[in-house]
Amino acid sequence: MEKTTIFPLNKKSQYFIFCIIMIALIIFTFLIAVSLGSVKLGEDSIGKIIINKMTGKEVYAPTWEESAEIIIWTIRIPRTLTAFIVGAGLTLCGILMQVLTKNSLADPYVLGISHGASAGAVSVIMYGYLSFLGGYGTMVGAFAGAMLSIIMSLKIATIRKKLTATQLVLAGIAVSALFGAATNFMIYHSRTGSDKVRTATYWLMGSLSGASWEKLQYVTVAFVICFLLIMLFTKQLDVLLLGDDVASTVGVNTDKLKLSIIIIATLLTGIIVSISGAIGFVGLTIPHITRTIVGTKHKRLVPASLLVGGAFVVIADILSRVLVAPEELPIGVVSAFFGAPFFLYLIRKSNRKLGG
Repeated sequence: MEKTTIFPLNKKSQYFIFCIIMIALIIFTFLIAVSLGSVKLGEDSIGKIIINKMTGKEVYAPTWEESAEIIIWTIRIPRTLTAFIVGAGLTLCGILMQVLTKNSLADPYVLGISHGASAGAVSVIMYGYLSFLGGYGTMVGAFAGAMLSIIMSLKIATIRKKLTATQLVLAGIAVSALFGAATNFMIYHSRTGSDKVRTATYWLMGSLSGASWEKLQYVTVAFVICFLLIMLFTKQLDVLLLGDDVASTVGVNTDKLKLSIIIIATLLTGIIVSISGAIGFVGLTIPHITRTIVGTKHKRLVPASLLVGGAFVVIADILSRVLVAPEELPIGVVSAFFGAPFFLYLIRKSNRKLGG
């Protein structure tokens, strides 16, 4: 990727302004997402409901029906917040994969991690594996599938101890096809028309309809921990882009750093996929677009990209609810409409490495 940026956001104040604009956009889209639906409430009523629920008191006397309050607080708000965390988390995973491979075409979806996580989660859904873990069984299954898929992709793409960009993309396509076939086999082999089949099929295309406060809590905790860990060694990520030899020369333990990146990215991808299904191209497009605006320094790139990625998925979720209303379009379909053309654009570019 090129080091040049669209806007000269080199000063801290300019970068701060960009982040403020993104935060304002997120708040705006949040209000739209929460107010959108068959039950309509004004932004002032939504704010009052949130304040009452957060304080546990009737700070504001209800002027709305109780059913409307339940819909807003138990369905729409956790769904919108989950959309933001999912977008930010997938973006973070995309950044890590692009640093690891030094390839702008890398992301959890393209490299097969999302498909591996999907296969692991579907196996739990369809056959009840890890049922003793309750709701966490799907998450564990997704993580196991994600870990297996990234190991396979990296092993296949490594030729004579060298990881090539072309081989990595091809390996990712092959691994995605393999795990996709395994997932389809599990669905086909199960009883036709069962609720599990319908759930797995819709979930594979990406959906936030099952969002809840409980699921939001554990995905948020995982995301915050991963984000804080990454922010501790942003300088090492910058150095790693210069090559393993350069990084080792300045004292970076490249093997340990790469292992940490793989574990963090696969863990976070597995958790996200376990609650939202497979949502493609977010980790591919968002880091690349944000990098052209704020530059390649990860201390600035990571926070800015997470804001953009979170806003993107919230907007995609809004579109998924309005494009074919009153039906709901899988959010993975919406993200693919935007991401697939951008992926083809990146492939056609002659320079595909992060160093530019």
